[in-house]
Amino acid sequence: MDLRGARVLVTGSTGGLGRPTTTRLAAAGARLALTARDAGRLDELADGLEGVRPLTTAADLTLPGQPDAVVSAAVEHLGGLDAVVHLAGASGFAAAGTEDDDALDELLLVDYLAPVRLLRAALPALRASKGTALVVTAVLAEGPVAGMAAYGAAKAALSSYVGAAAKELRRDGVRVVDARPPHTETGLADRPLTGSAPKLPKGKDPDDVAARLVRALVDDEREVPSSAF
Repeated sequence: MDLRGARVLVTGSTGGLGRPTTTRLAAAGARLALTARDAGRLDELADGLEGVRPLTTAADLTLPGQPDAVVSAAVEHLGGLDAVVHLAGASGFAAAGTEDDDALDELLLVDYLAPVRLLRAALPALRASKGTALVVTAVLAEGPVAGMAAYGAAKAALSSYVGAAAKELRRDGVRVVDARPPHTETGLADRPLTGSAPKLPKGKDPDDVAARLVRALVDDEREVPSSAF
């Protein structure tokens, strides 16, 4: 995939992984549409990027209609989409059976339903361009971890959906990539929706992970397991 001039929508663009990924995409010459929840942080990021200033759309993708609105704005501004890079997510920690309903609902909304709705909204544009959706799930999708049952289940559900979509959409010329980075020092574990993170080993450098994700786009990879980072 040639990123120069490519029309790319990035979600979670102001986050610990979103910022270095967005910066690298801009430096490679991509035309960007960026979304995250905080309008001020979006504008600050957009003002510092190389090339043409990207479209910024502040949105909460867990709300009904917001994924469609974000995609529509990106398609209108860019004239289509060649790629969607989904980086938004949330963490949560609790022993199995102790999670409260609000936390369970929020984890499923953020880590499963929102990206599925976003992909659904983007499919017409991606079919038209024979484009790519790169969805960051997590290493948790590769196996259950104690203390992270609900969090891991949401990520595993997303990974399963993405894997099935990849098989179905190949016939349409759409590439769907499941990227499962290991623990990365994004600060996400320090802002859980519920509970507190256990003591974790030092994670990957976000800039190194971002570089690997961009390489997966360029090299037309179809899966990036945790072992590839």
